[in-house]
Amino acid sequence: MSTLNTSITTDTAQRETTTQDAVSMAKEKPAEAAIEYGKTVGTPFADDAKFCLRDVEVFYGDTQAIKGISLDIARNEVIAFIGPSGCGKSTFLRCLNRMNDSIDICRVKGRLELDGQDLYDPKRDVVELRARVGMVFQKPNPFPKSIYDNVAYGPRIHGLANRKSELDDIVEDSLRKAGLWNEVKDRLDAPATGMSGGQQQRLCIARTIAVSPEVVLMDEPCSALDPIATAKVEELIAELSQSYTIIIVTHSMQQAARVSHRTAYFHLGHLVEVNDTDKVFTAPEHELTESYITGRFG
Repeated sequence: MSTLNTSITTDTAQRETTTQDAVSMAKEKPAEAAIEYGKTVGTPFADDAKFCLRDVEVFYGDTQAIKGISLDIARNEVIAFIGPSGCGKSTFLRCLNRMNDSIDICRVKGRLELDGQDLYDPKRDVVELRARVGMVFQKPNPFPKSIYDNVAYGPRIHGLANRKSELDDIVEDSLRKAGLWNEVKDRLDAPATGMSGGQQQRLCIARTIAVSPEVVLMDEPCSALDPIATAKVEELIAELSQSYTIIIVTHSMQQAARVSHRTAYFHLGHLVEVNDTDKVFTAPEHELTESYITGRFG
């Protein structure tokens, strides 16, 4: 009996030592050690790609923000970008309509194509690109104009309406798609800045889709909104996905789970995993994805 107890005690001590060593090594092991440069697990590619992005790298001066990312974004899908703050989600998103061009020290490398056409071709008309790939920002940013003029602004400068009646139709259609028409149809001449935050964000979405884009980029569109306004925007995303490709950056994993078809997990400038949203949140393939969604870091 004494020998058995000694054996059990020794075996237990050895297991505890092994476990402590493993935990210690895990703490010491940097997250980057779990990432292979340029490799993404899951399903990063698509058969019917709207965007084809290969070996994308982004630098701010000497600092590399995006590290060898390859990804397809399918037509009429909603894909959510998630990950810790500063992991490169918004930087990568801004590559897709060349918003990073406004940053002098920013350099983008790799192959980025929209419908097979080079996004960074020197001959490309960036204004035309941004009409095709619209963007909704984190904070609502209505112009200091009337509700009507906010929505009509894009169609006017792009020459999409020749007559007032055509412009009226575009404004009404866009506001209907944004779920705002019934709320504002009797006060279209009122200042947009007088609307609630949730209404302003839906107005900005209406302004974006008024020029008939093919893609809508959303950079944390609900972060400044209350739960009721957030729910309305999420309902809108589901409706718009029938006509547009939608790419959304969000810090809310619940939101990603509710609105997206696929979810992409970013970490330290790498694209770690892309998978069907259900799989990412129930059976992630990469250890870093699992650590993030279970709250071990982030």
